[in-house]
Amino acid sequence: MTNPVIEFRGATKRFPGTGGGIHTAVRNLHFTVAPGEFVAVVGPTGCGKSTTLSLVSGLERTSAGRTLVRGKDVDGIPEGIGYMFQQDAVLPWRTVLDNVAFGPRLRGSSKSQARERASQWVHTVGLAGFEKYYPHQLSGGMRKRVALAQTLVNDPEIILMDEPFSALDVQTRQLMQDELLRVWSGTGAAVVFVTHDLEEAIALADRVVVMTASPATVCGDYRVELARPRNVEEVRLTDEFRTLYTEIWGTLRDQVEAARAKGAGRVA
Repeated sequence: MTNPVIEFRGATKRFPGTGGGIHTAVRNLHFTVAPGEFVAVVGPTGCGKSTTLSLVSGLERTSAGRTLVRGKDVDGIPEGIGYMFQQDAVLPWRTVLDNVAFGPRLRGSSKSQARERASQWVHTVGLAGFEKYYPHQLSGGMRKRVALAQTLVNDPEIILMDEPFSALDVQTRQLMQDELLRVWSGTGAAVVFVTHDLEEAIALADRVVVMTASPATVCGDYRVELARPRNVEEVRLTDEFRTLYTEIWGTLRDQVEAARAKGAGRVA
């Protein structure tokens, strides 16, 4: 069997809470991600999904248990990780081309090498002709394409995505989902994609991991046996998609209701 590129072994993360207490964001996480696998993570709002990404990226240290990347405990930012946040990280004073070239430049590429590689990815994500545009001249969907190119230009082995399309309108979001599948295909990169949208999770992923209400732990792990390549609009119309949605929603709904009940209890 192929060794996992990401592995959680009872991973727990605690933060200082209000009033001197301790807040446990995630507890006793157990799951793996194989090389080249696309795993979507869903769960109630505020349950700790983003914290899971932070443990993989090294932005946060595991409080108990272990988080491993390529078989080694994460004690800093591992090599070969790309991170696409909910809010894009484009620099407003740089053009599209220079924004995408910025990562390779930081990694030691010459200006000409970085711009050549950036130009390839600008074309790949459908922004040919917009190389000299600045972020304020772009639509929301175009900015997301820049962010996607920024993430992929460095050939990451692991791509972490924290609700990257949540701020987009429905039509643009669907276009970006298809675009993600197109540009990810063939890269060999493993993806961990956090989303609140179960339809999005199923349409994109090889597996859907469901987390409990806070503190989050895994309560469901579902294989998505939908053929690739996929068109997200077409795949949502299939019987297989609807059957899987119903199955996963049964688990996720219980956790959403538990989170609401917990929130109502705090208000009361």
